[in-house]
Amino acid sequence: MPVAYLLLTGALLQQPAPAVEFKPFALDHRNGGESVIDLSSLLDAPAGKHGFARVADGHLVGGDGKRLRLWGVNVTDWTRGSTMLPAKEDAAVWAAVLARHGVNCVRLHFLDLPAPRGLIDPKAKDTRAFDADQLDRLDHWVAELKKRGIYVCLGLNVGRSYKAGDGVTDADKIGWAKGLTLFDPRLIELQKEYAKQLLTHRNPYTKAEYRDEPAIVCVEVQNENGLYLGYKAPTEAYDKQLLELYNGWLKRERTPADVAKLRTAAGVKDGEPVPRLQGKEVAAAPAERFHAEVQFVMDTERRFYEDMQKYLKDTLKVRVPLVATNDHAHSGSSYPLLASTSRLDITDGHEYWEHPGPRGIPNEPMVNRPDRSTVVELSRSAFAGKPYTASEVNHPFPNEYACEGIPVLAAYAALQDWDGVFWYTFEPKAADWKPVLGDPFDLSHDPVKMPQLVAGALAFLRADVKPAKTVVERSYSLQQVRDSLRLPGTERPYFTPGFPPLLPLVHGSRIATLDGKPTEAVKLAAADPIRSDTGELVWAVSKEKGGLVTVDADRTQVATGFVKAHAPALRHLVPEIDNRFASVTLSALDDKLIAKSGRLLLVTGAAVGNTDMKWNEARTQLRPWGGTPTVIEPVTGRVLLRGLDGATGVSVSALDGRGQRVGKPVAVEKTADGWRAPVGDTVTTWYEVKVER
Repeated sequence: MPVAYLLLTGALLQQPAPAVEFKPFALDHRNGGESVIDLSSLLDAPAGKHGFARVADGHLVGGDGKRLRLWGVNVTDWTRGSTMLPAKEDAAVWAAVLARHGVNCVRLHFLDLPAPRGLIDPKAKDTRAFDADQLDRLDHWVAELKKRGIYVCLGLNVGRSYKAGDGVTDADKIGWAKGLTLFDPRLIELQKEYAKQLLTHRNPYTKAEYRDEPAIVCVEVQNENGLYLGYKAPTEAYDKQLLELYNGWLKRERTPADVAKLRTAAGVKDGEPVPRLQGKEVAAAPAERFHAEVQFVMDTERRFYEDMQKYLKDTLKVRVPLVATNDHAHSGSSYPLLASTSRLDITDGHEYWEHPGPRGIPNEPMVNRPDRSTVVELSRSAFAGKPYTASEVNHPFPNEYACEGIPVLAAYAALQDWDGVFWYTFEPKAADWKPVLGDPFDLSHDPVKMPQLVAGALAFLRADVKPAKTVVERSYSLQQVRDSLRLPGTERPYFTPGFPPLLPLVHGSRIATLDGKPTEAVKLAAADPIRSDTGELVWAVSKEKGGLVTVDADRTQVATGFVKAHAPALRHLVPEIDNRFASVTLSALDDKLIAKSGRLLLVTGAAVGNTDMKWNEARTQLRPWGGTPTVIEPVTGRVLLRGLDGATGVSVSALDGRGQRVGKPVAVEKTADGWRAPVGDTVTTWYEVKVER
């Protein structure tokens, strides 16, 4: 029998993973136009109708000054049969799918790839021209999204690779040129050229250039890019260039005596360049040498982003907020990077629970590791007085506990009062595509995540979960920012001694400044369960039972994790299910509280998979991956719905992959405790609940 390993407060607990019978359940988006679950009314169509998004009082607002929360997806095309830029006859289909599921923003990711994936003309000798057909697809796609109230985030530099005709040194050896794009003059020149081509292009369907298009909510300068100590450029030419830049910086920013000390510390003669730190030298370097080079890296990044901001805002006249790049490497401190990126309008973070690697995944539930949760990791990057978005998040397949991801992050993102959450990734499919989970990240046909996306949209866009009552702000001195790079991995993710990592599960968490007086140690009383200061969110961790997160808000109720062992009882939802690990969400589908609502959405989810997939012996990888159709572990048992004021009747209808009712409503038993309905008799992951009064 396979064994799942449960990490709980440092202890290793073995629990048997019982055999589970998976059953086919596939989504059918193309025939979902008559779905009884349609959140398009939540979207304020057309996108940008009130004017351009902007920053006010530390948050994103629309042109009318009202708070603008973004519940989004990335749109990419990693799986065969997928596309980032749908054919014109399909664009309306996929825009409607996203709107029905409550998505009000897409992040178009990897536009700078060659066609047929991105915009770059693959036939040219350089990467400086757009493919006309792809550009037309982009224009039509944006117009269809806008029509339905879906904003667009445009990324500039993501995955561009270069050709000899670009006039780039060692073009065939630098790949995506990570790091190089921050300091090489030719690469910076090409980035500005690309930005001008894209942002001054007039969309014939919306009749506006992208810089003047209010449906564009933000522009992102770079994706997951940065310099760091010990950075090794891909070729000797770029290493030499960076060395020259460093020594030029020393000449400007340090006295001759300071430079002489650095040469001595590095063991080089007078007149020779001060070498950059490499490999193990970083950890062992004297303080003055370490701090000098960290400051050089920070200044280089700062100059790049300030220059790009000036070019985009002053020269191109871009009217929407800018994102520099993303905090994405949580194994080390990000504060030197954030010192640069926070100078632009929005700060942003990326985080995945168990991102797949060559050895697969640990395949563990996040509810058992609140201190390493996506909530905690992402929360370190938010600044006081500035919007914060998490533009890439996911619990990638084939993690068996992935049903926990969307409900947990939707709730805690609302508690933290973030401005946007973007799931990575949604991949529109061709008409002849068959339902299968084709890569770890695609949620477009995930039979659990897509219904959960609807429930998450309700919770986040309506702010069903209240923001934390108390926001704890952290301050750092500039020296502390630099020194954080040498703190051990045990300080992950905050790299702030004296700061309890579980604090974001209780209070709000923001950075006040990275150039001030260091914050004193913050005290947080140990507690199990961990309760938010609003009382709505509870994270329980038990060595015997496993973890459980519950949300008990007026319009959203959630129980996710080891539900059966904990037997949670919320105000309106009591899941009495058979599954060892599952997620159950109850949401009001109208503007009323659950207690008064006439229509509710019930989403149940456990493990998902492909037909004939098989785990390796360690249960860390699929061998084979499996094929069509998608299959689910049905959530079975009963749910008790209670506290439905004045209810005289309750009906529960299972929904199929189109979001349409299947057969007759299930029999609901009226008891002294409430209304008890069976789940799982029909294979599904979502139900419509009607309440009569």
